[in-house]
Amino acid sequence: MTARDWVHVLAQYREPNNWRSSFELAVSLIPFILLWVLAVWVSQFSYIGALLISALNGLFLLRLFCIQHDCGHGSFFGNRKVSDWIGRALGVVTLTPYDVWRRTHSIHHSHAGDLDQRGIGDVMTLTVEEYHQRTPFGRFLYRAYRHPLVMFGLGPTYIFFLQNRMPHGRMQRESKYWVSAMGTNLAVAVLLTVIGYVGGFAALFLVFLPTTLIAASIGVWLFYVQHQFETTHWDAADDWQLHDAALHGSSHYDLPPILRWFTANIGIHHVHHLYSRIPFYRLTEVLRDHQDLVECSRMTLLQSLKCASLDLWDEKSRRLVSFAAARRAAA
Repeated sequence: MTARDWVHVLAQYREPNNWRSSFELAVSLIPFILLWVLAVWVSQFSYIGALLISALNGLFLLRLFCIQHDCGHGSFFGNRKVSDWIGRALGVVTLTPYDVWRRTHSIHHSHAGDLDQRGIGDVMTLTVEEYHQRTPFGRFLYRAYRHPLVMFGLGPTYIFFLQNRMPHGRMQRESKYWVSAMGTNLAVAVLLTVIGYVGGFAALFLVFLPTTLIAASIGVWLFYVQHQFETTHWDAADDWQLHDAALHGSSHYDLPPILRWFTANIGIHHVHHLYSRIPFYRLTEVLRDHQDLVECSRMTLLQSLKCASLDLWDEKSRRLVSFAAARRAAA
């Protein structure tokens, strides 16, 4: 079966169940709020205890972002307006202006794996040839960008605390994206003011910051391994095909059950890219019914660690390779 053929098969899974969606939102949001309150209370007695609770709560915040992600695809509730307003509200909690993010993410889905359409909503990836054509300083900057401490440490901090504060690129020309960004910023400022007033230093620096940073770092890692794996799929525009790129350029990140729950099945990313209107809680149905999709681009948690060392797309071998492998091939 071709990648395009799968689209017709997957269409039967697209309808959300509004009661199920409401339940998934509740079991994510209510514990998130309760753990927030608990962490602030515990901070009066133990900073370490507050940090540990905040670390756990980062997983619930990550799940809320994944629900916001489904809202952006119009797959969470049957009513698109309800999905959008839930997404906007969650965007305040995740520090992500919903309408700006939805646009960049739509571009990502429309051009993932297209070598001629890189740079919006994706992880910057150079080909081996492009890397060698750069100046020494340009190569240094790219190596720094791809370093794990930057990619999964400084990078998430920059994205969620700075980059998300205003629209960028072509979106700067349209007022609705400024409204999204500035409206989210205002709501975040009000929320942080209330948190600081009620909970003081501990609420901001022992609860809000660690919860947000842990969720952001894990979220960036997830997005990274979903497309940055050895056998991923890239083509120049003339050869690029949307459905092939979706199926073969997105991984099946087969996580342990508890992590699948906290990540809202986002690891079943190849299916998601083939048909983004499927609610996250129905993605497991797809794998249950179609064994062929289980092994497609599958990687385990342990196998995924290798992805952190892959940095360049080798157009000759059609593999994502490390800097060291590219250097040896050029020698």
